[in-house]
Amino acid sequence: MALAIFVIFVFVTGASVGSFLNVSIARLPLEKSLLWPNSRCGACLQSIHWYDNLPLISYFILRGRCRTCRQHYSITYFLVELGTALGFVALFWLEAVQNVHGWPGHGAFSRLGNIPGTSWFGFAWHALLFSFLIVASVCDLRSREIPLHLTLTGTAIGLIGSVLMPWPWPQSLDGINTNPALPLRQGVYPWPVWLPIPAWCDGPGTWQTGLATGLIGALVGTFLLRAIGFLFSKGLGKEALGLGDADLMMMAGSFLGWQIVVVAFFLSVFPALLFGIIQLVVRKDNSLPFGPSLSLSVMATCLAWQPIGNAARPYLFAGEMLIYAAVGGAGLLFVMAFLLKLMRRPEEPQP
Repeated sequence: MALAIFVIFVFVTGASVGSFLNVSIARLPLEKSLLWPNSRCGACLQSIHWYDNLPLISYFILRGRCRTCRQHYSITYFLVELGTALGFVALFWLEAVQNVHGWPGHGAFSRLGNIPGTSWFGFAWHALLFSFLIVASVCDLRSREIPLHLTLTGTAIGLIGSVLMPWPWPQSLDGINTNPALPLRQGVYPWPVWLPIPAWCDGPGTWQTGLATGLIGALVGTFLLRAIGFLFSKGLGKEALGLGDADLMMMAGSFLGWQIVVVAFFLSVFPALLFGIIQLVVRKDNSLPFGPSLSLSVMATCLAWQPIGNAARPYLFAGEMLIYAAVGGAGLLFVMAFLLKLMRRPEEPQP
């Protein structure tokens, strides 16, 4: 019974957050205030009363129309609210109930509603990132642009959260620096800083190590996308990746650390390929916003980090392997981009 109440509470919270995300999606690209003025119809400019602005419910009651002028509202408003609510429930079920991350404190009664506070904090933290990613993705789909103030705000919040809630560390650090290839102790999710540990990090679970997690994650996230975008731009002869994509990964890195954003970027190729094929078939358009694919990959990698992290450990914790992979991958990307440029038909001159 308690678990059912929690699920309903999370769903309602997600729908309410989704309503605010709709405001953010509509106003952030225009650099308008999120707090003033209140919501109003875009056609007749009449203010929307609170009872006409209830998440999910009002859309059904009014059949997606304005009460005053009967103008249709975009289905996107309803989908964002529903998607946020379902996403919150999925995150809560996987992280707080099923404990896919292996967080400590879970017992036999967790699935009955006896959920430890650490799991609630972890779920809320990832739900916040999920909300930022929804806004970034929808903005990218609509205007091919991710608002800079959105990602900068998200990055700042990610760094603050990394300080207040540093990642769990193993109880002992013995042997970690001497041989990174050895299996890491339980509780490393994910390892926050590049070995060896900086002298200014006082020890496991401190705010210094949390800050290192967020800073390195943000730097690696933005540098990775900017470097790859630069290589593709040189190879193709035109801009390949927008700076908004790099800012999105900077924000994700501040929340999750550098390992997840590195793996998530390479896994994002698969949803991007699927979305690209669908868009090419349906819209006959080969331009693809990369933000939704990155967002989907970030959340999927975060939730599946235990098996993915174990598989990627030999590469993410061995400095030499990382250097070889980075140099080899950069060279391969440049060659691929150059070949794509050669294969492209020359554009006809405009009359």
